[in-house]
Amino acid sequence: MKRTHTFLALIALLAVNITFASHPGADKIIQASQSLEVQNFLNESPQDKAKRMEWWKDARFGMFIHWGLYAVPAGEYRGSRVRGIGEWIMNSMQIPIAEYERFGRHFNPKQFDADEWVSLAKRAGMKYIVITSKHHDGFGLWDSGVTDWDIGESSPYEKDILKELAEACERHGIVFCFYYSIMDWHHPDAQGYWEPYYQRGRGNMNTNPRFPYYVENYMKPQLYELLTDFGDIGVLWFDGEWPVAYTTEMGKDVYNFVRTLQPDIIVNNRVDVGRQGMMGFDREGDFAGDFGTPEKEIPDTGVPGVDWESCLTMNDTWGYKHFDDNWKSDEVLIHNLVDIVSKGGNLLLNVGPMANGLIPQPSITSLENMGKWMDVNGESIHGADASPVEHPVWGRYTTKEGTLYAHVFEWPEDGRLVVEGVGKISNPMLLTSKGDKKLKLLSTGDAYVIEVPEKAPDTIASVIKFDRD
Repeated sequence: MKRTHTFLALIALLAVNITFASHPGADKIIQASQSLEVQNFLNESPQDKAKRMEWWKDARFGMFIHWGLYAVPAGEYRGSRVRGIGEWIMNSMQIPIAEYERFGRHFNPKQFDADEWVSLAKRAGMKYIVITSKHHDGFGLWDSGVTDWDIGESSPYEKDILKELAEACERHGIVFCFYYSIMDWHHPDAQGYWEPYYQRGRGNMNTNPRFPYYVENYMKPQLYELLTDFGDIGVLWFDGEWPVAYTTEMGKDVYNFVRTLQPDIIVNNRVDVGRQGMMGFDREGDFAGDFGTPEKEIPDTGVPGVDWESCLTMNDTWGYKHFDDNWKSDEVLIHNLVDIVSKGGNLLLNVGPMANGLIPQPSITSLENMGKWMDVNGESIHGADASPVEHPVWGRYTTKEGTLYAHVFEWPEDGRLVVEGVGKISNPMLLTSKGDKKLKLLSTGDAYVIEVPEKAPDTIASVIKFDRD
């Protein structure tokens, strides 16, 4: 019986190979990507890197979009609900490639509106959008010339999603960015954790002997398309760097390849193999990548000298699951944003649209509420740096040159806020929807006491700004 299963699996893999190899026009794209004279960007000066990272650090807040075929089953397959995150359903439920491909027939998001998505991000106070151009299931959200396994040939949808998003981002002043998975469960040479017809544990990953062929003849040509067909891209956000055949030498080469195509692009550390799991920072060593990527985690303290971005979900999943109603409160979301910026990081907050193209209403409501908070207090987030001291018991600090922002989570009942250990401050101003309100500042030796109104202007986080010497 096992031999029969092995034979069937080999037939399936050969069929996939034929599909990839025979795609019309692929040779031209492959040749273009392979003829590129790749430059070395690994010895960039700190000054040049700081200039390249400037817009991203100023932004501090972006939208992550996990969207693909996994939105069709929406976390449920053959009457069983997937355990864990929705976009992993192909792996978690061991769905064979041919059967998973059938979801493509039902991916027809006629209610998708690029302007509405981008407008929502802007209303929330976000400055950039990162969308899954290709997740681990290998399905491309653009009409790739390298394969039929994309929205152009494997779904009935007829519009160009990524092009429409790129154009909408340009209209609204949002930086457009791509996520791209290195691992690919649909491709026989890049399957990482998953192999058709077999239940595999994470400790028994496919060795993928033809993985270098996949990188040169599939992955790089697709990256070439993404970075030449959609205008300027702010970030290339890699993931799925787990195939055992993917080496640090490959990671550095891919980093240089991407930056040769767009020298000013920012590339996360998952382009290489140094990441230490969900904590997101590289282990000691020489690895490529411009920023660390804590996933569903916020570091306990800041990481001086290291750029980083926490990616967080609004419920429990990244890709849409119709039964995941464990939505985080506005208080948690706003406090997370403030906490991250107070430690010198960015927040990339996820939405998982439905297969029809609509973002779930709870996500919309929370983002609009975050936007109302940002309308009043956004100056304490955009362009802000980490707190100069440990956070106080009542909240968090962020800073700009010459300015200290106190984010008060717990409003003092006695009307007196104690600020200490921050150096010399003056001119306290309470940020409100009706404009800044001057407060009275008293000095008591090493600490300051600010007389505040009886009622907080914002029950989640009120902000007082000070001039700081």
